[in-house]
Amino acid sequence: MVSEAPPFWWTKADWRAWTLSPFSLIYGQVAGYRMKHARRASVPIPVICIGNFTVGGAGKTPTALAIAQAAKAKGLKPGFLSRGYGGSLDVTTVVDPAHHRAMAVGDEPLLLAREALTVISRRRVEGAERLVKEGADLIIMDDGFQSARLALDYALLVIDTARGLGNGHTVPGGPVRAPIPVQMRYATALLKVGNGNAADAIVRMAARAAKPYFTASLKTVGMNELSGRRVLAFAGIADPTKFFRTVESLGAEIAATRSFGDHEHLSDDEIADLIAVAEREELQIVTTSKDFVRLAGHHGRAQELAEKSKVIEVEMAFEDPQAPGLIIDRAIEACRARRLKEQSGL
Repeated sequence: MVSEAPPFWWTKADWRAWTLSPFSLIYGQVAGYRMKHARRASVPIPVICIGNFTVGGAGKTPTALAIAQAAKAKGLKPGFLSRGYGGSLDVTTVVDPAHHRAMAVGDEPLLLAREALTVISRRRVEGAERLVKEGADLIIMDDGFQSARLALDYALLVIDTARGLGNGHTVPGGPVRAPIPVQMRYATALLKVGNGNAADAIVRMAARAAKPYFTASLKTVGMNELSGRRVLAFAGIADPTKFFRTVESLGAEIAATRSFGDHEHLSDDEIADLIAVAEREELQIVTTSKDFVRLAGHHGRAQELAEKSKVIEVEMAFEDPQAPGLIIDRAIEACRARRLKEQSGL
C-alpha cells in the first residue's frame, strides 16, 4: 500500500479542504474519541513513542535512531517497535536486515534493525511483549501515537518547521490525524525539526499546555563528493521536496528529479527510466536510505539501480546533545511511577 498526501494538504486551506470539512469533523471526532477511551496495556519496561501530529514524514525514524543511540550509550538494550508499514508480513516478527527485504517487513524497520533489535507487529501489544521476551529494556515505538494500545511513558511528537500542520484540517481535508487539543493532552514533549516558522503556533500551544519542546535538525553524513556534480535525485518518501533541498544543500546541481509515493516499490519501467535518463544526461543518481533499502536484495535492473545510486544518509542532530538522554531518563522515571501505581492497585 502506497501513501501519498494530496498537495493541497500542505497549502492554505482552499475549497477542497472546506468541501471535505464535514468528513474531517467526523474523522476527528472518531480519532479523538479513540485516543481518549483507548484501553492501554502495560509492559514492565519504559515505552517511548515517537509520533507526529500529521500524516507524512516529519523525521520520526531519524529521531528514533538518535534515541536508540543514546540508550545504548547508557548501557541499555533498546528495541524498536514498528507496525511494518509497507511490508506484507502480518505476523509478529523480529527483523533480520541480513535476511528480510523491505517488501516483507517494510523499509523503515530495515533501517531501524541496523541500529538495534527491531520487531514488527500489526498488534503493538504483542510486539511489545516480544521485545521484552527478546531482552529489550527500553521500547521505542516508531509512530503509533494516535492509535497506541500500550501505556506510554514518554510521547515525543516530531513536527517539521517547514510544513507545520499543513492547512490545519483533519483527514481527509488535511493532514492532521486527530484534534490538536486531544493530541496535545497525551503528548509529553515536542521536537521541532528545522529552522522554519510553520511550527511556531503549535509550539506556543505546547508552551501554554506546559509541554516542553526540543529543537533539532537533519544533518547529512559524509557526502562532500557531490559538490558541483549534476545529479538525478529520486525519492519515494512523504516529502520528496525536503530530500531535494538536502541534495542542493550539498552543492549538487539537480538536473532531474523523480518523486514517488511514500514507501512505494518501483516498477520495472520506473527503474528503467531512472537508469536511462541518468545515462543519457550523464547524471549521478542520488536517493534516500529508505529508497535504497527497497532496492536491496533484488536482482536485475533493481540491483543495477542500487549499484548506480549514491545514498544520502541523514541523522537527527539535537540542538542540546543531552536531550535524548534526558528523554530516556524521564521515560524511565515515568515507567517506575506507572509500575508502582499498578502494583498498589490504583
